[in-house]
Amino acid sequence: MSETASAGTERATLDSDGDGRARLFDGEPKTVQLTLDAGESIPAHEHPGRDIVFFLRSGAVDLTLGDETLSLAPGDVVRFDGDQDISPAATADSEALLVLAASASE
Repeated sequence: MSETASAGTERATLDSDGDGRARLFDGEPKTVQLTLDAGESIPAHEHPGRDIVFFLRSGAVDLTLGDETLSLAPGDVVRFDGDQDISPAATADSEALLVLAASASE
């Protein structure tokens, strides 16, 4: 899904085909495109030792982080600690871009 444009530069095209999750680049930080249909969700899980940026490109997602749920609209960006339970649930067909970086405390 990515191509090398020049030394140290990679380019990826966001594509909605596939199983809903596509890793855009190899290596760090991990960069993932997430596509969810309305009513689809991902069970609570953790990404220990990661700081996560979640950018909602389109649709609507209720993002549960621990005991808190945030209702996200297109253009919303959330940064959070991956050591807590995370569960996105789409309330409309949605596409998001996630960046998972090693936590500075690691």
